[in-house]
Amino acid sequence: MPQHIPAVDILLTILAVLPGLLISYGIFRADKYEREPLTLLVFCFVIGGSITFPVVAIERWAFAWSGTPPFHLLQTALLSFGVLAFTEEAAKFFLLRALAFPQRFFNEPIDGIVYAVLIAMGFATVENIAYANRFGLHTLLVRSLTAVPAHLVFGIVQGYYAGLARFDPPSQSRLLTRGLVLAIALHGAYDLLILQNWSHWLVVLGTFGLYLSLLFCGRLIQHHQEHSPFRTTDRGDQHPTP
Repeated sequence: MPQHIPAVDILLTILAVLPGLLISYGIFRADKYEREPLTLLVFCFVIGGSITFPVVAIERWAFAWSGTPPFHLLQTALLSFGVLAFTEEAAKFFLLRALAFPQRFFNEPIDGIVYAVLIAMGFATVENIAYANRFGLHTLLVRSLTAVPAHLVFGIVQGYYAGLARFDPPSQSRLLTRGLVLAIALHGAYDLLILQNWSHWLVVLGTFGLYLSLLFCGRLIQHHQEHSPFRTTDRGDQHPTP
């Protein structure tokens, strides 16, 4: 006889998936002039989710090796930057560089943001489902307003520089590396402020910095929109390729 699945579990799963899907749709809509194939976007989302499992396994090993919390400052910084930020952003960067970057559909700068965010939202969604099943509704709601938008910020930063790199071959390696390093730095700083146990005000500072970063990321999206080779003026004149 099939096992009955409680309605509350179904509701939690829906709520866990919803933020990532809504953000993915928003980024899809931001790609105004030459949208990517839906199948490729779904693939990026799914493959981003699949990378969550090996990444979480590495992180659990690192936390187990670090001992029992609370951690002192150096431990927290190493876990924040060297484990959580580096492992997650490097994994997402690998997928972006290996699978999305070479695509022929990657034909305007904003596509870097689109692909990077879809990968990041896949990762954040699977992570959200795991937290929802383990810790319940309250943790899920908090994460939907903090951790998921944080992955959006890190994805936009990586994707912005990937978009620049795609159309600047001489500077490609430098720009891709800059995007990865900045994403790791932002991710590590955010995690450090959230994980530390010295002051609740530092948690508030981390949350405030996250939403300030979201405003800045809006400008990064706008910049790539304005430099799309497919953008046209009211008269139909095409803007030059960046």
